[in-house]
Amino acid sequence: MSYAKPLTPSYLPPQLPGLLLASGLALFAWWLAQQPLLQGAQLSALTVAIVIGMLIGNFAGSRLPASTGVGIALAQRQLLRLGVVLYGLRLSFQDVAAIGTTGLLLDLIIVASTLGLGTWVGRRWLGLDRDTALLTAAGSAICGAAAVLAVERVIRPDSSKVAMAVASVVLFGTLNIFLYPQLYPYLGLDAAAFGLYTGATVHEVAQVVAVGSAIGPETADAAVVVKLTRVLMLVPVLFLLGWRESRKGGGHGIVIPWFAIGFLAMVAVNSLVPVPAALKSMLLSLDTLLLATAMAALGLGTRFAKLRALGPKPLLLAAVLFLWLSIGGYALVRWLH
Repeated sequence: MSYAKPLTPSYLPPQLPGLLLASGLALFAWWLAQQPLLQGAQLSALTVAIVIGMLIGNFAGSRLPASTGVGIALAQRQLLRLGVVLYGLRLSFQDVAAIGTTGLLLDLIIVASTLGLGTWVGRRWLGLDRDTALLTAAGSAICGAAAVLAVERVIRPDSSKVAMAVASVVLFGTLNIFLYPQLYPYLGLDAAAFGLYTGATVHEVAQVVAVGSAIGPETADAAVVVKLTRVLMLVPVLFLLGWRESRKGGGHGIVIPWFAIGFLAMVAVNSLVPVPAALKSMLLSLDTLLLATAMAALGLGTRFAKLRALGPKPLLLAAVLFLWLSIGGYALVRWLH
Protein backbone atom coordinates (compact mmCIF):
# COMPACT_ATOMS: atom_id res chain seq x y z
CA MET A 1 0.00 0.00 0.00
CA SER A 2 1.67 3.25 -1.13
CA TYR A 3 0.86 6.71 0.18
CA ALA A 4 1.80 10.29 -0.49
CA LYS A 5 4.28 12.14 1.73
CA PRO A 6 3.18 12.75 5.34
CA LEU A 7 1.24 15.90 6.07
CA THR A 8 0.61 15.29 9.78
CA PRO A 9 2.23 17.50 12.46
CA SER A 10 4.89 15.60 14.41
CA TYR A 11 3.25 16.30 17.79
CA LEU A 12 0.17 14.18 16.95
CA PRO A 13 0.08 10.46 17.82
CA PRO A 14 1.28 8.60 14.71
CA GLN A 15 -1.78 6.31 14.73
CA LEU A 16 -4.29 9.17 14.72
CA PRO A 17 -4.56 10.03 10.99
CA GLY A 18 -5.12 6.44 9.88
CA LEU A 19 -7.56 5.74 12.72
CA LEU A 20 -9.54 8.88 11.90
CA LEU A 21 -9.71 7.90 8.24
CA ALA A 22 -10.78 4.28 8.91
CA SER A 23 -13.26 5.18 11.67
CA GLY A 24 -14.71 8.01 9.56
CA LEU A 25 -15.34 5.56 6.73
CA ALA A 26 -16.86 3.13 9.23
CA LEU A 27 -19.26 5.76 10.55
CA PHE A 28 -20.27 6.65 7.00
CA ALA A 29 -20.79 2.97 6.21
CA TRP A 30 -22.88 2.57 9.35
CA TRP A 31 -25.08 5.47 8.29
CA LEU A 32 -25.43 4.10 4.76
CA ALA A 33 -26.36 0.64 6.09
CA GLN A 34 -29.31 2.19 7.94
CA GLN A 35 -30.76 3.78 4.82
CA PRO A 36 -33.91 2.06 3.48
CA LEU A 37 -32.37 0.58 0.35
CA LEU A 38 -29.40 -1.10 2.05
CA GLN A 39 -31.38 -1.91 5.18
CA GLY A 40 -33.92 -3.79 3.09
CA ALA A 41 -31.11 -5.87 1.58
CA GLN A 42 -29.67 -6.49 5.07
CA LEU A 43 -26.24 -5.25 4.02
CA SER A 44 -24.38 -4.69 7.27
CA ALA A 45 -22.08 -1.80 8.09
CA LEU A 46 -19.16 -4.24 7.88
CA THR A 47 -19.93 -5.09 4.26
CA VAL A 48 -20.47 -1.47 3.26
CA ALA A 49 -17.27 -0.42 5.05
CA ILE A 50 -15.00 -2.80 3.15
CA VAL A 51 -16.55 -1.74 -0.18
CA ILE A 52 -16.00 1.95 0.57
CA GLY A 53 -12.47 1.24 1.78
CA MET A 54 -11.64 -0.70 -1.38
CA LEU A 55 -13.00 2.05 -3.63
CA ILE A 56 -10.94 4.74 -1.89
CA GLY A 57 -7.87 2.53 -1.62
CA ASN A 58 -7.91 1.71 -5.34
CA PHE A 59 -8.87 5.09 -6.78
CA ALA A 60 -7.22 7.46 -4.30
CA GLY A 61 -4.76 5.29 -2.38
CA SER A 62 -1.64 6.89 -3.89
CA ARG A 63 -2.84 10.31 -2.75
CA LEU A 64 -3.41 9.32 0.89
CA PRO A 65 -0.80 10.76 3.28
CA ALA A 66 1.87 8.27 4.36
CA SER A 67 1.01 9.12 7.97
CA THR A 68 -2.26 7.18 7.65
CA GLY A 69 -0.46 3.86 7.24
CA VAL A 70 0.30 3.29 10.94
CA GLY A 71 -3.30 3.88 12.05
CA ILE A 72 -4.71 1.74 9.26
CA ALA A 73 -2.47 -1.14 10.32
CA LEU A 74 -3.60 -0.65 13.93
CA ALA A 75 -7.25 -0.83 12.87
CA GLN A 76 -6.61 -4.01 10.89
CA ARG A 77 -5.08 -5.72 13.93
CA GLN A 78 -5.75 -4.41 17.44
CA LEU A 79 -9.17 -2.87 16.79
CA LEU A 80 -10.24 -6.04 15.02
CA ARG A 81 -9.24 -8.18 18.02
CA LEU A 82 -11.17 -5.89 20.37
CA GLY A 83 -14.20 -6.09 18.09
CA VAL A 84 -14.13 -9.90 18.16
CA VAL A 85 -13.90 -9.82 21.97
CA LEU A 86 -16.97 -7.57 22.33
CA TYR A 87 -18.86 -9.77 19.86
CA GLY A 88 -19.18 -12.25 22.74
CA LEU A 89 -21.75 -9.98 24.42
CA ARG A 90 -24.27 -11.16 21.82
CA LEU A 91 -24.37 -14.66 23.31
CA SER A 92 -24.90 -16.32 26.68
CA PHE A 93 -24.50 -19.85 28.00
CA GLN A 94 -28.26 -19.80 28.69
CA ASP A 95 -28.79 -19.39 24.93
CA VAL A 96 -26.68 -22.47 24.30
CA ALA A 97 -28.66 -24.49 26.84
CA ALA A 98 -31.95 -23.30 25.35
CA ILE A 99 -31.38 -24.91 21.95
CA GLY A 100 -31.08 -28.37 23.50
CA THR A 101 -29.11 -31.38 22.31
CA THR A 102 -30.62 -31.32 18.82
CA GLY A 103 -29.64 -27.73 18.10
CA LEU A 104 -26.16 -28.15 19.54
CA LEU A 105 -25.50 -31.33 17.58
CA LEU A 106 -26.79 -29.67 14.41
CA ASP A 107 -24.41 -26.73 14.89
CA LEU A 108 -21.46 -29.02 15.58
CA ILE A 109 -22.06 -31.08 12.44
CA ILE A 110 -22.61 -28.02 10.26
CA VAL A 111 -19.48 -26.21 11.42
CA ALA A 112 -17.21 -29.26 11.26
CA SER A 113 -18.51 -30.51 7.91
CA THR A 114 -18.43 -27.09 6.25
CA LEU A 115 -14.86 -26.43 7.39
CA GLY A 116 -13.77 -29.87 6.25
CA LEU A 117 -15.59 -29.72 2.92
CA GLY A 118 -14.43 -26.19 2.22
CA THR A 119 -10.74 -26.88 2.79
CA TRP A 120 -10.87 -30.19 0.89
CA VAL A 121 -12.80 -28.92 -2.14
CA GLY A 122 -10.86 -25.66 -2.18
CA ARG A 123 -7.44 -27.29 -2.17
CA ARG A 124 -7.99 -30.66 -3.86
CA TRP A 125 -10.62 -29.83 -6.51
CA LEU A 126 -10.09 -26.14 -7.15
CA GLY A 127 -6.37 -25.88 -6.46
CA LEU A 128 -6.71 -22.90 -4.11
CA ASP A 129 -4.05 -22.02 -1.58
CA ARG A 130 -4.65 -22.98 2.05
CA ASP A 131 -5.45 -19.47 3.28
CA THR A 132 -8.12 -18.69 0.67
CA ALA A 133 -9.84 -22.04 1.15
CA LEU A 134 -9.75 -21.77 4.94
CA LEU A 135 -11.02 -18.19 5.08
CA THR A 136 -13.94 -18.94 2.76
CA ALA A 137 -14.79 -22.13 4.63
CA ALA A 138 -14.70 -20.36 8.02
CA GLY A 139 -16.95 -17.54 6.81
CA SER A 140 -19.48 -20.04 5.48
CA ALA A 141 -19.28 -22.37 8.47
CA ILE A 142 -19.50 -19.94 11.39
CA CYS A 143 -20.55 -16.31 11.06
CA GLY A 144 -19.65 -14.74 7.75
CA ALA A 145 -17.37 -11.71 7.67
CA ALA A 146 -16.74 -11.71 11.43
CA ALA A 147 -15.37 -15.27 11.26
CA VAL A 148 -13.19 -14.41 8.26
CA LEU A 149 -11.69 -11.50 10.18
CA ALA A 150 -11.12 -13.59 13.31
CA VAL A 151 -9.37 -16.36 11.38
CA GLU A 152 -7.30 -13.75 9.56
CA ARG A 153 -5.73 -12.70 12.86
CA VAL A 154 -4.45 -16.26 13.41
CA ILE A 155 -3.19 -17.26 9.95
CA ARG A 156 -2.22 -13.72 8.71
CA PRO A 157 -2.92 -14.09 4.97
CA ASP A 158 -2.65 -11.44 2.26
CA SER A 159 -5.41 -8.83 2.58
CA SER A 160 -6.72 -9.57 -0.92
CA LYS A 161 -7.56 -13.14 0.15
CA VAL A 162 -9.47 -11.82 3.15
CA ALA A 163 -11.42 -9.37 0.97
CA MET A 164 -12.31 -12.10 -1.52
CA ALA A 165 -13.52 -14.42 1.26
CA VAL A 166 -15.63 -11.64 2.78
CA ALA A 167 -17.14 -10.76 -0.61
CA SER A 168 -18.03 -14.36 -1.44
CA VAL A 169 -19.71 -15.20 1.87
CA VAL A 170 -21.60 -11.89 1.86
CA LEU A 171 -22.88 -12.58 -1.66
CA PHE A 172 -24.33 -16.00 -0.87
CA GLY A 173 -25.50 -14.99 2.59
CA THR A 174 -27.47 -12.14 1.04
CA LEU A 175 -28.98 -14.56 -1.47
CA ASN A 176 -30.36 -16.54 1.49
CA ILE A 177 -32.43 -13.54 2.59
CA PHE A 178 -34.51 -13.78 -0.57
CA LEU A 179 -34.36 -17.54 -1.12
CA TYR A 180 -35.23 -19.02 2.27
CA PRO A 181 -38.63 -17.34 2.83
CA GLN A 182 -39.66 -18.51 -0.64
CA LEU A 183 -38.62 -22.10 0.13
CA TYR A 184 -40.35 -22.26 3.52
CA PRO A 185 -43.82 -23.42 2.30
CA TYR A 186 -42.28 -26.32 0.36
CA LEU A 187 -39.82 -27.79 2.88
CA GLY A 188 -42.29 -29.50 5.19
CA LEU A 189 -40.81 -27.92 8.33
CA ASP A 190 -42.77 -26.27 11.11
CA ALA A 191 -41.83 -22.78 12.28
CA ALA A 192 -39.44 -23.99 15.00
CA ALA A 193 -37.69 -26.49 12.73
CA PHE A 194 -37.30 -23.87 10.03
CA GLY A 195 -35.69 -21.66 12.67
CA LEU A 196 -33.18 -24.44 13.38
CA TYR A 197 -32.49 -24.73 9.66
CA THR A 198 -32.05 -20.98 9.22
CA GLY A 199 -29.78 -20.50 12.23
CA ALA A 200 -27.58 -23.45 11.30
CA THR A 201 -27.11 -22.61 7.61
CA VAL A 202 -27.38 -18.85 6.96
CA HIS A 203 -24.06 -17.00 7.04
CA GLU A 204 -24.45 -13.72 9.01
CA VAL A 205 -26.40 -12.96 12.20
CA ALA A 206 -28.20 -10.05 10.51
CA GLN A 207 -29.21 -12.31 7.64
CA VAL A 208 -30.57 -14.89 10.08
CA VAL A 209 -32.68 -12.18 11.73
CA ALA A 210 -34.00 -11.09 8.33
CA VAL A 211 -35.01 -14.63 7.28
CA GLY A 212 -36.50 -15.55 10.65
CA SER A 213 -38.50 -12.32 10.89
CA ALA A 214 -39.95 -12.91 7.44
CA ILE A 215 -41.56 -16.14 8.71
CA GLY A 216 -42.60 -15.22 12.26
CA PRO A 217 -41.48 -14.72 15.89
CA GLU A 218 -41.12 -18.43 16.68
CA THR A 219 -38.85 -18.95 13.70
CA ALA A 220 -36.84 -15.81 14.43
CA ASP A 221 -36.26 -16.72 18.09
CA ALA A 222 -35.12 -20.27 17.31
CA ALA A 223 -32.96 -19.11 14.40
CA VAL A 224 -31.09 -16.45 16.36
CA VAL A 225 -30.31 -18.75 19.30
CA VAL A 226 -29.03 -21.52 17.01
CA LYS A 227 -26.99 -18.99 15.05
CA LEU A 228 -25.38 -17.46 18.13
CA THR A 229 -24.48 -20.90 19.42
CA ARG A 230 -22.82 -21.52 16.07
CA VAL A 231 -20.88 -18.28 16.60
CA LEU A 232 -19.56 -19.66 19.91
CA MET A 233 -17.85 -22.43 17.97
CA LEU A 234 -15.49 -19.80 16.64
CA VAL A 235 -13.49 -20.19 19.87
CA PRO A 236 -12.41 -23.87 19.48
CA VAL A 237 -11.81 -23.30 15.77
CA LEU A 238 -9.42 -20.43 16.52
CA PHE A 239 -7.54 -22.48 19.10
CA LEU A 240 -7.25 -25.40 16.69
CA LEU A 241 -5.88 -23.08 14.02
CA GLY A 242 -3.45 -21.59 16.53
CA TRP A 243 -2.19 -25.06 17.35
CA ARG A 244 -1.79 -25.86 13.65
CA GLU A 245 0.11 -22.63 13.05
CA SER A 246 2.51 -23.53 15.86
CA ARG A 247 3.21 -26.91 14.26
CA LYS A 248 3.69 -25.34 10.84
CA GLY A 249 6.24 -22.99 12.38
CA GLY A 250 8.36 -25.87 13.60
CA GLY A 251 6.85 -26.17 17.05
CA HIS A 252 8.42 -22.98 18.45
CA GLY A 253 5.61 -21.89 20.70
CA ILE A 254 1.84 -22.22 20.39
CA VAL A 255 -0.01 -19.48 18.55
CA ILE A 256 -2.65 -18.55 21.14
CA PRO A 257 -5.50 -16.35 19.88
CA TRP A 258 -5.92 -14.39 23.12
CA PHE A 259 -8.84 -12.48 21.67
CA ALA A 260 -10.75 -15.80 21.54
CA ILE A 261 -10.33 -16.05 25.31
CA GLY A 262 -11.65 -12.51 25.56
CA PHE A 263 -14.62 -13.46 23.40
CA LEU A 264 -15.40 -16.37 25.74
CA ALA A 265 -14.98 -14.08 28.75
CA MET A 266 -17.57 -11.68 27.32
CA VAL A 267 -19.97 -14.60 26.84
CA ALA A 268 -19.43 -15.47 30.51
CA VAL A 269 -20.04 -11.86 31.56
CA ASN A 270 -23.23 -11.75 29.52
CA SER A 271 -24.31 -15.03 31.14
CA LEU A 272 -23.49 -14.31 34.77
CA VAL A 273 -23.60 -10.54 35.24
CA PRO A 274 -26.78 -8.47 34.83
CA VAL A 275 -25.43 -5.97 32.29
CA PRO A 276 -27.71 -2.88 32.11
CA ALA A 277 -29.56 -2.73 28.81
CA ALA A 278 -28.30 0.76 27.99
CA LEU A 279 -24.67 -0.21 28.63
CA LYS A 280 -25.00 -3.42 26.61
CA SER A 281 -26.56 -1.54 23.69
CA MET A 282 -23.70 0.97 23.79
CA LEU A 283 -21.05 -1.79 23.86
CA LEU A 284 -22.69 -3.63 20.95
CA SER A 285 -22.77 -0.39 18.96
CA LEU A 286 -19.09 0.12 19.78
CA ASP A 287 -18.44 -3.44 18.63
CA THR A 288 -20.09 -2.78 15.28
CA LEU A 289 -18.02 0.39 14.89
CA LEU A 290 -14.77 -1.41 15.74
CA LEU A 291 -15.41 -4.22 13.27
CA ALA A 292 -16.54 -1.77 10.57
CA THR A 293 -13.37 0.29 11.16
CA ALA A 294 -11.26 -2.86 10.73
CA MET A 295 -13.15 -3.69 7.54
CA ALA A 296 -12.64 -0.18 6.15
CA ALA A 297 -8.93 -0.44 6.94
CA LEU A 298 -8.78 -3.83 5.26
CA GLY A 299 -10.47 -2.38 2.18
CA LEU A 300 -7.99 0.51 2.03
CA GLY A 301 -5.16 -2.01 1.71
CA THR A 302 -6.83 -4.26 -0.88
CA ARG A 303 -6.18 -3.80 -4.58
CA PHE A 304 -8.52 -4.95 -7.37
CA ALA A 305 -5.58 -6.35 -9.31
CA LYS A 306 -4.88 -8.81 -6.48
CA LEU A 307 -8.54 -9.85 -6.41
CA ARG A 308 -8.50 -10.47 -10.16
CA ALA A 309 -5.35 -12.54 -9.74
CA LEU A 310 -7.23 -14.88 -7.40
CA GLY A 311 -9.66 -15.70 -10.24
CA PRO A 312 -13.20 -17.10 -9.98
CA LYS A 313 -12.30 -20.18 -7.94
CA PRO A 314 -12.89 -18.63 -4.47
CA LEU A 315 -16.38 -17.64 -5.61
CA LEU A 316 -16.97 -21.16 -6.89
CA LEU A 317 -15.92 -22.58 -3.54
CA ALA A 318 -18.36 -20.27 -1.76
CA ALA A 319 -21.09 -21.50 -4.14
CA VAL A 320 -20.30 -25.15 -3.34
CA LEU A 321 -20.52 -24.40 0.39
CA PHE A 322 -23.74 -22.47 -0.13
CA LEU A 323 -25.28 -25.55 -1.78
CA TRP A 324 -23.98 -27.80 1.00
CA LEU A 325 -25.46 -25.57 3.70
CA SER A 326 -28.81 -25.24 1.92
CA ILE A 327 -29.28 -28.87 0.87
CA GLY A 328 -27.12 -30.79 3.34
CA GLY A 329 -28.33 -28.61 6.22
CA TYR A 330 -31.95 -29.32 5.29
CA ALA A 331 -31.27 -33.07 5.27
CA LEU A 332 -29.64 -32.83 8.70
CA VAL A 333 -32.59 -30.91 10.16
CA ARG A 334 -35.05 -33.50 8.82
CA TRP A 335 -32.90 -36.29 10.28
CA LEU A 336 -32.36 -34.70 13.71
CA HIS A 337 -35.68 -32.95 14.29
